[in-house]
Amino acid sequence: MAEPMMTPPSTGFGRMQALDLFLCSLMNRANRREYVGRFFALFSRLGDGVFWYTLMLLLPLLHGRGAIVVTVHMALTGLAALLIYKWLKARTSRPRPFMVSDRIIRRVPPLDEYSFPSGHTLHAVAFSLVLLSHLPEWFWVVVPFSLLVAASRPILGLHYPSDVLAGALVGAMVAGLSIAAASPMLA
Repeated sequence: MAEPMMTPPSTGFGRMQALDLFLCSLMNRANRREYVGRFFALFSRLGDGVFWYTLMLLLPLLHGRGAIVVTVHMALTGLAALLIYKWLKARTSRPRPFMVSDRIIRRVPPLDEYSFPSGHTLHAVAFSLVLLSHLPEWFWVVVPFSLLVAASRPILGLHYPSDVLAGALVGAMVAGLSIAAASPMLA
C-alpha cells in the first residue's frame, strides 16, 4: 500500500508568504498618491520615537510629579521592548517587502535592514498599554496614533502585515509583563 503524499512543509508557509506580500502590495498602492504617502510618512517619523519621548517628557508637566512614575515605567518598558526587538531582528533576518518585490514602493528609508517584527508597532503598542494602565484618559490620543503608525509600515513598503501583527503581539506581551511586574511596586 502506497503512503499518502505529504504536502511539503514549505508549501503552506510559501502560501502565507505570498498572501503577506499580496496584502502588503495592496496596502502599498495607497502610497502612490503623494498626499497619502506624506501623511503616513509623517506618522512613521513620529513613531520613530519623537512622539513617545516628547509625551514622556510632557506627562509630568501635564499630570504633576506623580506622572514621573509613568514616564519611568514607559521608558523601562521601551528599553525591554528594544532589546527583544533587536534580538528578534537578528534571529529572523527577514528582507523588507520593497527588497523582495519591484511592485512595492518604499516612501521613506528604513531604520535598519530587516523587516520582522515591526519595531514601530511593537513600541507603539507597548507604550500605549503602559500609559493607559496609568492614565486611561490618553486612550483617544495614543490608540489612533498607534493604529496610524502600524498602518504606515506596510503602506510605506517597509513591513509586511505579519510583521505589524507580530510587533503588536510582542508589544502587548512586553507591556503586559511590565504592568504585572510594576503592579506590586505601585500598589
